[in-house]
Amino acid sequence: MELLCVEDLCKTYGKGGNVIHALDHVSFSVSKGEFVAIIGPSGSGKSTLLHILGGVDRPTSGKVWMDNCDVYAQNEDQLAIFRRRQVGLIYQFYNLIPVLNVTENITLPVLMDGQEINRERLEDLLTTLQLKGREEHLPNQLSGGQQQRVSIGRALMNAPAVVLADEPTGNLDSQNSQEIVELLKQSNRKYHQTLIVITHDERIALQADRIISIEDGKIKRDEVIRT
Repeated sequence: MELLCVEDLCKTYGKGGNVIHALDHVSFSVSKGEFVAIIGPSGSGKSTLLHILGGVDRPTSGKVWMDNCDVYAQNEDQLAIFRRRQVGLIYQFYNLIPVLNVTENITLPVLMDGQEINRERLEDLLTTLQLKGREEHLPNQLSGGQQQRVSIGRALMNAPAVVLADEPTGNLDSQNSQEIVELLKQSNRKYHQTLIVITHDERIALQADRIISIEDGKIKRDEVIRT
C-alpha cells in the first residue's frame, strides 16, 4: 500500500545565472511500513528532500502526496497540523528543549497539538527506548545516545504516518550508532512505522529495505535490498 508519493519534485535557490538546482525532477513512492535509506554526497540534495517530505520547506514545483493528501495544497495552519500529526522528525543534533525533562520532551508534540497524552504508549516507548528511570532527567544529564533516544520517542509519540531521520547517528560513536539503528528498525517493525533515513554511513543504509542514491539533485539509483 502506497503511503508517500513524490511527483516531479524540484527545488531551486537563487536567480538568473546563480540558480542552484537542489532537487531536479525527483519522483518516487514509498509503501506503508517500508524502511528506506537515502544516501548521497554532501550537497546532493538529500536533506532538502527530507525537509520537503516533512512539510518543513516548500518545493519550487512538483507534488508530495502523503496518505492521499496533497501536502503543499494546504495552507500554513493545515501544514503545521500535518507536521505535528503525520510526520516524526529526528535530527542529528537532537533538538531537545534543555529545560524540559525526558517525559516532557517526548510528549511535547502531543501537548502542542492540544491532545491528551496516551500514557500506555508513553510507557511503552520509555521501556522500548531504555529510558525507564530517567523520566525526570534533563537533556544535560543524559549521554548523547540517551538524548537521541528521547528524540526518537518524541518523533514516535504521536504515532505519525512516517518517521524522517536526518543523519540520526552523525554525532554518535559506532556502538551508540548501531543501537540507535536497531531502535529505529524495531519501531519500524513494532509500530509499522514507515521509516526514511538520510545517512552517509553505508553500514546503516544496507540495513534498510531499499536504498535511494541522490547526486546533484537527481535520483541516480533506486534499489530494493530486501522485501
